Amino acid sequence: MCGIAGFCTLDGTPLPPEAEGWLEDMTRTLAHRGPDGQGLWVRGGVALGHRRLSIIDLAAGAQPMSDAEGRATVVFNGEIYNFAELREELKGRGCVFRTRSDTEVILHAWLVWGTACLERFNGMFAFALWDARDRTLFCARDPFGKKPFCYTVQGGRLAFASEMSALTRLPGLEFSIRPQALMRYLAYEYVPTPESIYQQAHRLPPAHFLLLRDGRIRVERYWDLPAPEPVAPGVTEDDLAAELRARLTAAVRRRLVSDVPLGVFLSGGIDSSIVAGLMASMAPRIKTFSIGFREASYDESRYARCVAAHYGTDHRERILSADECADILPEVITRLDEPMADASVAPTYLLSGVTREKVTVALGGDGADELLAGYEHYIGFKVAEWYNRAPAAVRKGIIEPLARHLPASAGYINPRLAVATFLRGAHAPAWQRVQTMLTALTPDMQRELWRHPDEHFLEPDVLFAPTREQYAHWPRATPLERAFHVYARQFMLDDILVKVDRCSMMHSLEVRAPFLDRDFAVFVSRLPVEYKLHGFKRKYLLKKACADVLPREILTRNKRGFQIPVAAWLRGRLRPLVEELLGEDFLRRQGLFNPAAVRALVDEHVSGRADRRKSLWTLLVLQLWWRAKTPRMASAAE
Repeated sequence: MCGIAGFCTLDGTPLPPEAEGWLEDMTRTLAHRGPDGQGLWVRGGVALGHRRLSIIDLAAGAQPMSDAEGRATVVFNGEIYNFAELREELKGRGCVFRTRSDTEVILHAWLVWGTACLERFNGMFAFALWDARDRTLFCARDPFGKKPFCYTVQGGRLAFASEMSALTRLPGLEFSIRPQALMRYLAYEYVPTPESIYQQAHRLPPAHFLLLRDGRIRVERYWDLPAPEPVAPGVTEDDLAAELRARLTAAVRRRLVSDVPLGVFLSGGIDSSIVAGLMASMAPRIKTFSIGFREASYDESRYARCVAAHYGTDHRERILSADECADILPEVITRLDEPMADASVAPTYLLSGVTREKVTVALGGDGADELLAGYEHYIGFKVAEWYNRAPAAVRKGIIEPLARHLPASAGYINPRLAVATFLRGAHAPAWQRVQTMLTALTPDMQRELWRHPDEHFLEPDVLFAPTREQYAHWPRATPLERAFHVYARQFMLDDILVKVDRCSMMHSLEVRAPFLDRDFAVFVSRLPVEYKLHGFKRKYLLKKACADVLPREILTRNKRGFQIPVAAWLRGRLRPLVEELLGEDFLRRQGLFNPAAVRALVDEHVSGRADRRKSLWTLLVLQLWWRAKTPRMASAAE
């Protein structure tokens, strides 16, 4: 796992002598991603930089790496899990290898297959490759976007990096916050790809490559997540369960290739427990890691201990108080290159730190919830279709009035908030339903908050246009099937994977996700929905396939998210920060929001009249990030 950065002139004009210093400054900001070494390569109009976290071929895998003839040079972040098989195939075509690294496989694969090489890679990756003979820059990102790749085109140059912070170190570039991106952030809790928080910067979408040749830039999809399709005649449910188990087992085995110690993030949930169980069957005395909370409604450490005891792992855990977790929140949030309001960022950061004390690589359970219907919103989507078919007298006259009288809670589950969120999603069009259930600040709420609201952009069809695009991507799929694509290509991409990548790499820890193995993901994506959400049973086929792996207590438990007591903190431990950053003085200096509208949200939450945890948390994260980042750039408030 590494950090990459670089730039090149669009017309091939040679870079000035200062270019190497600029490149070194860019890569220095990525040192946390690669503490084991730095590499710089500047030739003519191209500069490629690399920070290395040594995982495979520790002695000879340094980058930037060139082929023997010096035609192609690459900087690469990630892992190609099937590199050994590809290496043998390429050797059969006459390629001569000088290292055991997967980086060199990328070089030869490009020289033999061109852009079609991407169809052969099974891994997580982001790379930039310069072909001197064809004068082509070839950049690509893995099928699910596990590894980040951002870029900007300004002043006759294309610049790229693993993180936005590295782009901002290149002289001569301008970065200003885009007001519309802020509106999307308040709705989504992140800015959806390919946009970024900055007017001038973009993210390369997953499963896409970027090609720069003859001064022209082309961005193109090279792979697609398949839509569900009918099961072939004669194939039974047991057959499908056996194949799912075999593919997942192979995915875990592929991710054990490493020249450094490995472990497992163990939450005690279904997904990480399956990964730990399969890994334990392949390697002796595996290491597992978890954290817990003293607040009972948020603590899952006993489940992690149950799994660790079942598999006999070398288990380490750390139990935290609310104060310990709250204390590091400002630091973690301000280290993110863009605002992202997933409240589990703090425990993910702390878990990564605990894990890195013992290992360099950890396997996790990311991807299973999105691909196999792990979230309660999948059930909500299904129930909403039935709910909307019920008579209006039942919906409006009985159910909705009763919902307003449900009990409220500051704990993990707030029944009143949960039902209100469901009803809001049920009332939305099908394409908007998933995002409506996830939205932090609705268009109507934003109209009250902004000092100068962009009325056109806050129209749902405009504000949520990224969701509509993902929903429409499988045109012949059912509404529920399309919800899977929205989750995988939006929420997982820009929330879950960003959170895990940034928090782990702050500790120089690589995290691998077997559920996002390309072969496994293709198989489960093609499965009909009933094998994922069977009635109200989530992850139905996964649980059937792996029932013998899991302790019964884990197999039958309900899913719990990796969350923190945000609602209570906003009324207590974080109240001073709320008063500072969401107070009238700060808001007036910032010039974006209506102080009276923000005050109303704060007062409603603090008094207990309404649960505004999601809205206030999203605003607070933005303000923390804003305070740390905007002094160095032109902003929308100026």
